[in-house]
Amino acid sequence: MSKSSGKIWPYAIGASIIFVFSACVATIVITNKMPVEKSDTYMMGYHEADAKANDILKAAIDFNKKYKVEYVTDEFEAQNCIIKYRISDINSNPVNNANIKVVVTRPDNHKYDQELKSPTVLNGVYTFESIKLLQEGRWDIMAKVSVEDAQRFYNIKTDTRSKEVVEY
Repeated sequence: MSKSSGKIWPYAIGASIIFVFSACVATIVITNKMPVEKSDTYMMGYHEADAKANDILKAAIDFNKKYKVEYVTDEFEAQNCIIKYRISDINSNPVNNANIKVVVTRPDNHKYDQELKSPTVLNGVYTFESIKLLQEGRWDIMAKVSVEDAQRFYNIKTDTRSKEVVEY
């Protein structure tokens, strides 16, 4: 064994420390350049949603005792997307007097948000005008449904590339 091989360890340790420190600095610099997207859970900021969480859940339970909301869009596609919801009472009678507000948004990015208003209503099916999505991929469709004094948020995740729809 030569004595020169033992001298490399202090340099390797020093280089490792400098590399880790540089990686930390690079991470901080890159994240400071990225925009911060606010959460819009329940179509409100996360502070407000957190403060009203119990009221929101109680309102959803009360709504579900009286009404049903179903996402009945035929196909979610980027070029000609028509959003539809069916609202009925617990006995499956159509409800035509609901107020419904829908926002189509990308997950964690509000650059492409589209708010849908003034649907046409026929036998409890609320149909919004055709929209064009600017990108293929994952989308969140958030709806706030109000019927008389009851209200509920109905949020789903979907994708233009697949048929899967998940409520969250």
